[in-house]
Amino acid sequence: MNAGRLLARTTVAPALLVAAWLAVALPLLMGGVFRPGPAIALWVPVGAAALWLGLRRRPRDDDAGRDGPLGPAPWWSAAGVVAVAAAFLVFEALMCSEQIIVRRDPASYVQFATWLTDHGSLPIPELRGAFGGGDPVLRFDSPAFYAHGGSVVPQFMAGLPMILALGGWAGGTHGMLLMAPLLGACSVLAFGGLAARLVGPRWAPAAALLLALTLPMLWVSRSTFSEPPALILLLGGLSLLHDARTERPRSALVKAFLGGLALGLIVLVRIDGIRDILPAVVYAGLLVARRRRTGYALAGGLALGAAAGLAEGYLKSRPYLDYLHASLDPLLVISGAIVAATALMVVLLRWNATGRRLRAAGAAAGRGRLPGAAAILTALVMVGFAVRPLVQTVRRVPTNTDDRLNAQFIEAVQKIDRLPLDGTRQYSELSLYWVVWYIGIPALLLATFGAALLVRRLMRRQSPEWLLPYAVIVWTTVQVLVRPGITPDHPWASRRLIGLVIPGLLLFTVFAAAWITKRLRRIGYSRKVVRATAVIGVALMLVPIVITSAAYMVGRTDQKEVGAVNAMCDRLGPGRSVVVVEVGTADRFLQVLRGMCGLPAARAATFAEQSDVRRVIGKIDGAGRRPVVMGSKPEQVAPYGRPRQIMRLRTRQDGRTLDEPPGGSWGLAIDVWIAEPTAP
Repeated sequence: MNAGRLLARTTVAPALLVAAWLAVALPLLMGGVFRPGPAIALWVPVGAAALWLGLRRRPRDDDAGRDGPLGPAPWWSAAGVVAVAAAFLVFEALMCSEQIIVRRDPASYVQFATWLTDHGSLPIPELRGAFGGGDPVLRFDSPAFYAHGGSVVPQFMAGLPMILALGGWAGGTHGMLLMAPLLGACSVLAFGGLAARLVGPRWAPAAALLLALTLPMLWVSRSTFSEPPALILLLGGLSLLHDARTERPRSALVKAFLGGLALGLIVLVRIDGIRDILPAVVYAGLLVARRRRTGYALAGGLALGAAAGLAEGYLKSRPYLDYLHASLDPLLVISGAIVAATALMVVLLRWNATGRRLRAAGAAAGRGRLPGAAAILTALVMVGFAVRPLVQTVRRVPTNTDDRLNAQFIEAVQKIDRLPLDGTRQYSELSLYWVVWYIGIPALLLATFGAALLVRRLMRRQSPEWLLPYAVIVWTTVQVLVRPGITPDHPWASRRLIGLVIPGLLLFTVFAAAWITKRLRRIGYSRKVVRATAVIGVALMLVPIVITSAAYMVGRTDQKEVGAVNAMCDRLGPGRSVVVVEVGTADRFLQVLRGMCGLPAARAATFAEQSDVRRVIGKIDGAGRRPVVMGSKPEQVAPYGRPRQIMRLRTRQDGRTLDEPPGGSWGLAIDVWIAEPTAP
């Protein structure tokens, strides 16, 4: 197998395998039988079929001379991309965090996955019987785990937890945690593959290295975030659609369907993936309008994948979607409008008279000044984002409990960072500067130039292979920069950028660098000078990336949590029913107690008195179980029995910044005390 074909196949394999896993895991979850035996037994043949259909090469007759979808490629291009991904995997596995105590999303995903690993069904029972039938002062909800209809429903979509469950079956909690570096490495691999297809195989190792060294990529690959699997599906889906362009009709249909399915399944991983795939809907419509059968295959794959995600969301994660209704409802309306507009576009373009006029108008626009104007507009948009902080300060007035808690958190970070206290600040006007922190000014300038050059070429009907990737990148990047929609502390907020903004801009950067070197060659510079220029250019782009990432790269955070939780569970022992009387401890440990310790757990309402807790203790004893009262300090549990400390964790957590690049870490102390009272 030649290097080009090896690189092409290696870089889409992760997306095919992830899509196959989600395709077999979701029906099992919906049926309440998500267990390792049936899941793996189904995944092996389905994954093998996906690899066979997605990786085999059936070139068109006029393309038979090409060596795979990438054409001829030097051996070092394939070796370079694989080496970058492999080194990334090893390094991130060594630096992997252990976020399993619920404070933010990574631990929430681990606890969600832990329940699926052990039970294979949703929702999570409250087990009120273990508390003597429950009590008005008991609550069973906690952050990321909603009390709904007499059960506990995890927050978030089930895509990532189902992927993590595979690691859990293989290696327990540590197996789940190590899925994060694996997914991150596959994201780097997939990015190198898309860069090889769109820019050229010789630039693929540089593209993979640039992405791998950015702080956001390093950060989301050390903890269980949803961005890496979504990125694998997105980049792999775009690569499959690129490959379909050079295939024979039947093979092209299969790859178009698989590419559409990968894109659609992003919704099963992240509900806001609906936004990212809308350009693919329009692209499918354009193919249908041009009487390309691949358009129907792409549309079918998109519809099937997105429908699977929406079905899981509304049937298994409904409280989460209800919580997001303020942003999700408008997104669904916009999506419906785009689908309707696409259908109308197809009708108009396929109607001979109208279609001829529209195509003639498009051709005329491509020959006029419009392409140049679009390129200038691209640069002006970036200038607009750059001057935005001078004319706007984004604020959000709290309207509910979550908003108020978020405002209090922002004020706490402002106090530590010695900034003016204003919990309503969202810092969204700095979104472009966030990008500069992580990729540097040289890369951003090259990305802007590359985007302007590409839109000019696309409007002139050149570089058609860039049409869908360009549309997806620009559509998502502009929306994220306008409204990041995330708590603005860093590195936390950088996860919003790594979903597509940073990879997309780096792809434009590499394209611009490749274009410049080609121009140098055409105007007469020697091959050695051109190569030296390319190497120096990549090195200059790496410098600001490494400067920002250096401090974080070698700092380990969120360590020792697995051992601390396992020791806590052992000290509690079986047969207990746990009542948590302190808010922070309940937030962090309620689902940990249920999922990892296997114990019924509830929290006392904030209005509960000591007499209420004693009443609950009596009910637990009457149900034949041993009551345990839990808090973070001995004085919180002392009224109910002799205090005993069962966790004393001292570790480091990521620091938080609001108006400058992140750096350093903060201390993290977690204490858990219990009392084992006797019934009054």
